[in-house]
Amino acid sequence: MNREQRMLQVDRVVGNNIVMATDALTSVEYVLLGKGLGFAAKHLQELDTADERIEKRFRLEDREQMMNHPTFFEDMDAPVMEVSDRVIQLIGQRFPGQLNDKIYLALPGHIQFTVYRMRHSIEIVNPFLQETQVCFPQEYEVALEALNLMRETFALDIPEDEAGFLTYHIHSAITHVPVGQLVKMSSLLSKLQRMIEDDRQILFQQGSMNQVRLMIHLRFALERMVQGSLVDNPLIQHIREQYAEEYELAVRMKQVMEREMKLTVPEDEVCFLAMHLYRLFRTYKQEG
Repeated sequence: MNREQRMLQVDRVVGNNIVMATDALTSVEYVLLGKGLGFAAKHLQELDTADERIEKRFRLEDREQMMNHPTFFEDMDAPVMEVSDRVIQLIGQRFPGQLNDKIYLALPGHIQFTVYRMRHSIEIVNPFLQETQVCFPQEYEVALEALNLMRETFALDIPEDEAGFLTYHIHSAITHVPVGQLVKMSSLLSKLQRMIEDDRQILFQQGSMNQVRLMIHLRFALERMVQGSLVDNPLIQHIREQYAEEYELAVRMKQVMEREMKLTVPEDEVCFLAMHLYRLFRTYKQEG
């Protein structure tokens, strides 16, 4: 039997799509993922590693992927795994493509902790909910469906703030951007909006066209920088001269972005931001 075709001892069926198994020759423990795999394995003692139903395979010793907890799945409630399976299937249907493997581990852990908090009356508050709704509208729609599924399954009145946190996991799954980085981005977007408001002594109405446009511009700018996607701005000198005040504010915003995100903001992006600020302030005055 070659390296790719070995038998794994089925240790535990966690859910309809998740099985824990051990390689008898190496004693390495695995988490196996695949549609219907758990249901099929209920009556089996062994699984072939070449079984086509196995879509993902994780080594249980991988501490990062196993949430730094060697008994991660042992502690997981069965309904949590079932809900996670259904949410992941929903994500796959709405966003076709290869999902980030970590969603299979991160989402159950997140849902389990949410249920724990609700059952122990620990408040769930998301200070960046509105920014999340604006920046990730499609993911947020799926998150609301997932939230309703959680409410029904666990008979808990989970607040809508939770949908914002679920949105991070969904966006991370389809873009492969770490959840922690998305949380930082949301916090940064809120801080940058306050900088603009304080600088011009204005206040953007949450959900207004101006605020939505600003959030979307900043979100895509940050994502380009995180991913290292360079943009060319042929009007740099013109923008510096014609929009001097907006450029000065954009430079200060650049310094905050670099400090918070630990990245370099190219001059091209700074000038695009200055140009967007100029249009933003003109529109704000017209609407006011």
